[in-house]
Amino acid sequence: QVRLEESGGGSVQAGGSLRLSCAGSTNTYNRYCMGWFRQAPGKEREEVASIRSDGSIRKYADSVKGRFTISKDNAKNTLYLQMNSLKPEDTAMYYCAAVPVLTGMPWVCGAGYSYWGQGTQVTVSS
Repeated sequence: QVRLEESGGGSVQAGGSLRLSCAGSTNTYNRYCMGWFRQAPGKEREEVASIRSDGSIRKYADSVKGRFTISKDNAKNTLYLQMNSLKPEDTAMYYCAAVPVLTGMPWVCGAGYSYWGQGTQVTVSS
């Protein structure tokens, strides 16, 4: 069982920045692919960004490309999401998630995120 805990959320004005962190209880972060999701009231959950276990491949939703950066420090068991040029439409609860790589194939992420944090609120005012 892996516990994930997000931090770094808050309230900012449009154009501002925040950095979210996701600390994990495992010391084998390098065996997990991870992602950031968000969900606004009345909307479906959206995958914002994902990163492979070794950090070599990163993907972003079109809505955040060029503004958000996902990164992973396996030595610190921490996932980050740097959010710049924030917009009111970025307002949501943000969650981190993790899925272990396949046994014997560390370059392949498992199917479906297995572990989730409790979320951290991000509010962007205009």
